[in-house]
Amino acid sequence: QSYCHRLQHDMYFLTSNSRLNEQVVDKIILQLNRVYPQILTNEEAEKFRNPKASLHTRLSDLIKHLQKKGDRHCQEFYRALQINAEQLYNDLPSRKILKTTDSPEIDTDKEKCMLNDRGPVFFLACFSVAAGFALLWYCCNSDTKVIGRASRILGFSPIIIRRHVRNICLLYLEDISRN
Repeated sequence: QSYCHRLQHDMYFLTSNSRLNEQVVDKIILQLNRVYPQILTNEEAEKFRNPKASLHTRLSDLIKHLQKKGDRHCQEFYRALQINAEQLYNDLPSRKILKTTDSPEIDTDKEKCMLNDRGPVFFLACFSVAAGFALLWYCCNSDTKVIGRASRILGFSPIIIRRHVRNICLLYLEDISRN
């Protein structure tokens, strides 16, 4: 849906039951005027900020004016609404429709929990098992070139493997290479 159609759909929601107060409407108008001067001119901003007219009338006129100007202007209205009244922006009927139609997308908050629920100990355990299998594969391979490389690697790893385990592995490799 275009932003103009969405705004038309949300117009009744925004203008009914005093959901937006004077301050929020003024902030939206000022943002459309100051931050994005191409959206509302100074004269238009003064017209929509006129305290003599009711808030409902001013807001209705603003929405109709933005719809006449085009989709980009309506998009900027939604951006200003999100910045100045985020809870109301999230409760818009068009947002609820978009959320239900976009449901196949991954919820990032839920995905973060799914990725992080096992913790670092699980990662270290999996890494240790993989490293153990790799070391076992290098040591048990009958190719002498691989055994020579493995003995060099084990020879330079006193920090990772304790000295007595390293010596046992080196003796085993030497014994295999003699056979």
